[in-house]
Amino acid sequence: MAAENVLSIDQGTTGTTVIILDPDLNVLGKANSEFPQIYPKPGWVEHDPEAIWKSTTDTIGLALSNAGVGGDTIAAIGITNQRETTVIWDRETSAPIHNAIVWQCRRTSERCDALKAAGREEIFKERTGLVLDAYFSGTKVEWILNKVPGSRAKAERGDLCFGTIDSYLVWKLSAGATHITDATNASRTLLFNIHEMRWDEDLCNILNVPEAMLPEVRSCSEVYTHTRGVPGLPDGIPVAGIAGDQQAALFGQACFDMGQAKCTYGTGAFLLVNTGLEPRQSQHGMLTTVAWRLGQETTYAVEGSAFIAGAAVQWLRDGLGLIGTAPEIEALAGSVEDSGGVTFVPALAGLGAPHWRQDARGAFFGITRGTTRAHLARAVLDGIALQIADILGAMEEDMGSPITELRVDGGACKNNLMMQFQADVLETTIVRPTLIETTAFGAAFLAGLAVGVWDSLDAVKEAWLQDRRFEPAMEKEAVQEYLAQWSSAVARA
Repeated sequence: MAAENVLSIDQGTTGTTVIILDPDLNVLGKANSEFPQIYPKPGWVEHDPEAIWKSTTDTIGLALSNAGVGGDTIAAIGITNQRETTVIWDRETSAPIHNAIVWQCRRTSERCDALKAAGREEIFKERTGLVLDAYFSGTKVEWILNKVPGSRAKAERGDLCFGTIDSYLVWKLSAGATHITDATNASRTLLFNIHEMRWDEDLCNILNVPEAMLPEVRSCSEVYTHTRGVPGLPDGIPVAGIAGDQQAALFGQACFDMGQAKCTYGTGAFLLVNTGLEPRQSQHGMLTTVAWRLGQETTYAVEGSAFIAGAAVQWLRDGLGLIGTAPEIEALAGSVEDSGGVTFVPALAGLGAPHWRQDARGAFFGITRGTTRAHLARAVLDGIALQIADILGAMEEDMGSPITELRVDGGACKNNLMMQFQADVLETTIVRPTLIETTAFGAAFLAGLAVGVWDSLDAVKEAWLQDRRFEPAMEKEAVQEYLAQWSSAVARA
């Protein structure tokens, strides 16, 4: 059989998903494998990079089996990934020198505060489009080099490699032959100048990160390397598409025109709007980021990040035991008319855009003797949606015009109750596609474009099909009451 299918690796925060697409964009097979979360201290989150790699190879095998095809049918591999999560490994042995520090981890908050106090925030914002926050990779790299004995000297000699998860997977897929990243992941490190599209020497010096350990930055759609020694796959398959998960979702949602926007509801929730070929500096706490780079042309986006979305539902399940499985929350929350006056602020890992409060903590407000677990479940769903209302409002201020349609994806967008409430509090139409795995789809399409499986962006536009629209239906007075309660709760969180 000719090699014409595309394999997409979606390496996420709690697990790895692999899908196999044929040239007609049919999903032939899909598989998912979770891996352990590591919490060394409160607010700290780590992953074992080797566990991530094992979950990847296991899931590749399962997806091929589910698809009923062999590795020899794969024309290209695309990668999308949890973005700011930081790995440093030995260039000779490929062994990680420390667990990966996850994007949610808050261990470098004090370092970020010190940099702000020293007047450094503006240079980072101007050059990277980001704010100084523990969310991003740069201070995580510095922390590892400071804590692992002898690592800084090795990094300066070029004996260590830094990478976000895409870099680590490319390294492993190529048996250590290729150390690269793409422009979207580079733009999330606090080390990359998004205007000049290069690693920034000044920022590297501020964060004490040796440039010798940084990967080469490439576009989002080109042949980077070929597989070598990967279980279940023949050698020589092109690895040809990379984008960070949120940028891949924007691409997979066919948001190719300026002003088009999407929100992905995963572990966190991430709203991006395409701002075209020029970076737009936010005045309202949003991030400026690379949306994708094709050839020599860079498309930019403005992004708002809510650190906790689906993770709040997982917490209800695993931490509080209020539900047995995540999908149960919709029926439980729907068993009451509303949250009974309870407001939940999902600041379980601080607050992201537009507040950027590293010290904020999750909280329920308004609990009475009449509050039931159904009210708490409803408040959690409402809290996730109200975060997005904050973000969209700030984005509209930056854009100078309303966003009239928001495309949604990710596992939680299957929750009809939450999507209707989201449309209500945004006063914006929500559109859900038939294929909600748009993150993996975006990465697959970037890879397929690079090797000629598809020849233009028109193919992804044609493949994007609407499943359901959610129109605003709540009275404006009720919306304003929800937003006022939310603002009061956030101020106290």
